[in-house]
Amino acid sequence: MTITPQPGIMDIKLYQSGASKIEGVTEVVKLSSNENPHGPSKRALDAFRQAAGELHLYPSTDHTELREAIGEVQGMDPARITCGVGSDEIISFLCYAYAGPGDEVLYTEHGFSMYRISALAAGATPVVAPETERRTDVDKLLAAVTERTRLVFIANPNNPTGTMIDEAEVARLADGLPDGCLLVLDGAYAEFVDGFDAGRAMIDARDNVFMTRTFSKIYGLGGLRIGYGYGPQEIIDTLNRVRGPFNLSVPALKAAEMAMRDVGYTDWCRTENARMRDWMTAQLDAMGVAVDRSEANFVLARFEDQTKAEAVDAHLKTKGLIVRLVAGYGLPNCLRITVGTEAACKRVVAAIKEVL
Repeated sequence: MTITPQPGIMDIKLYQSGASKIEGVTEVVKLSSNENPHGPSKRALDAFRQAAGELHLYPSTDHTELREAIGEVQGMDPARITCGVGSDEIISFLCYAYAGPGDEVLYTEHGFSMYRISALAAGATPVVAPETERRTDVDKLLAAVTERTRLVFIANPNNPTGTMIDEAEVARLADGLPDGCLLVLDGAYAEFVDGFDAGRAMIDARDNVFMTRTFSKIYGLGGLRIGYGYGPQEIIDTLNRVRGPFNLSVPALKAAEMAMRDVGYTDWCRTENARMRDWMTAQLDAMGVAVDRSEANFVLARFEDQTKAEAVDAHLKTKGLIVRLVAGYGLPNCLRITVGTEAACKRVVAAIKEVL
């Protein structure tokens, strides 16, 4: 065949999402994709239903109402926000706009797989920097930077480890990057950290830092695929040239706006997540299962080896419980367990006790 894809495309491994089914089991509890077990707020659901009457109309091209809601709640300038089909699309926009053949995209060894996928899709070279004890290591990132580095991605808190670095370390990373290199802070799990601005103040004070955020996690809208980016005006203007004019649907825009404005529900979800996350961490620790302190809506349980992790996973499946094996992220002896409802968390802990 003479029709061939661009270099790098065939190096992309297809993204593997968290499993949602178990053969032979009709009722399962899915704890593999870090979804909000409580779902979206009632206000968001009402807005989604009401949008049904507008399905014959094209959606807004500039997402003004959603950007204004984000700006009001998050303390951001709405003009410096761009919206996408999940934060995944914003990550892709950044790679298409700022990285290409001969350029490098840098991220940490246990970082989100979309960094590599988007870099390869843009024709750039993905580069991996080691972590230290499953935590972003600024010195190792800076050591991996070259004159060809155009983008540096870090998730803070990170997925699948749940760990994060403090503002001083992020600032040190931003200050150490050369001209022409953009630091991207992936804040998919930022809302689970009480009082955390995900780097907003740092972005407002610098011209080389950008953030991505999502409505898929704490806001419970993963099925609608909505995300946004915030950063310097020049970068926003550039990304809006890459973005399709109608990339978000009417129901998605309406639901996301109400989800953002329902601050009370978001606060409740954060508190409930922290309660069950801390309980599950303590229970696993008491069983001798190593768990780093997570700042997200999941815990990473570390077992003695891959065989044990797979055995625990297999036993959980017999109980109708789906968690995530993360060997693909370089953590073969680990299971990432989403913080579910209280009942789900207790079932997981009881099932792990049976194995151990």
